Amino acid sequence: MSLDELRDLLARHARPDLRTAIDGVLIMKADRPYPPVPTTYGKVLAVIGQGTKRCALGDRVYEYGAGQYLVASVDLPVTSHFTEASPDRPGLGVGLALDPAAVAELLLRAAPGTPPYAGNGTPPPGIAVSTAPADLLDAVVRLLRLLDRPGDIPVLAPLTKREILWRLVTGEQGGIVRQLGLPDSSHSHIARAVRWIRDHYTQSFRVEDVAQQVGMSVSAFHRNFQAVTAMSPIQFQKQIRLQQARLQLAADPTDIAGISRRVGYDSPSQFSREYRRQFGVPPSRDATQVRAAPEPTGP
Repeated sequence: MSLDELRDLLARHARPDLRTAIDGVLIMKADRPYPPVPTTYGKVLAVIGQGTKRCALGDRVYEYGAGQYLVASVDLPVTSHFTEASPDRPGLGVGLALDPAAVAELLLRAAPGTPPYAGNGTPPPGIAVSTAPADLLDAVVRLLRLLDRPGDIPVLAPLTKREILWRLVTGEQGGIVRQLGLPDSSHSHIARAVRWIRDHYTQSFRVEDVAQQVGMSVSAFHRNFQAVTAMSPIQFQKQIRLQQARLQLAADPTDIAGISRRVGYDSPSQFSREYRRQFGVPPSRDATQVRAAPEPTGP
């Protein structure tokens, strides 16, 4: 019953700009299977109400459908799209931003029987998919019901978000979500490195220097970075550069050489080779497709 109501709420409240009256809550809708769109998944919970969505991170592919959810704990460059959607049965989903401070507060209040992630020293991956249990779906539905009663949102939305976080922390992917609230975990060190690379993606860097910045040995940094992001630090930077180039091409498809320099490439020919390897077509041809593509549909 919760899934039926979830579909109804998502269909009624979907808007072209994805936003809702509840802070941090987006509603995704697609009436056909659009091509994969490069985007960034931040710290987010995404629940699908109808259709199927596919997310690719490096060489990992995640597919989740109605009644399933995805959690992401780091700002990661991915390609994402609904693979099952039609005008009669559009793809529908809801995204909720995850607040690390709220996760940390829950962990402080949690009973001793709710420990942080205790793996083999390697952090869990930055993205995972699971089937949503009934109590999580029920909480998500109750959060969306508030859109029909906007006067209740300021008081009840924070309480329901807190419940959703608790269901995640104590659920199947709790190890990933709990990492958000652990400020000195390996995951937090990798998150800082990810943020630095994203902020300085046009600059060359030595992996040793970034590892030192986040307080890890080079070997531990490589191992943990790969575990969280499914890429090496250099591959991660390349993904960011190519995504940024693709966005800039949508605005100015004639300045390929200039865009390649602005995103950090010294050689336009190297840029074109890596662009084609990543997106399947050369920059000049892809620019036309990018301009005609729909806006990203959220997590």
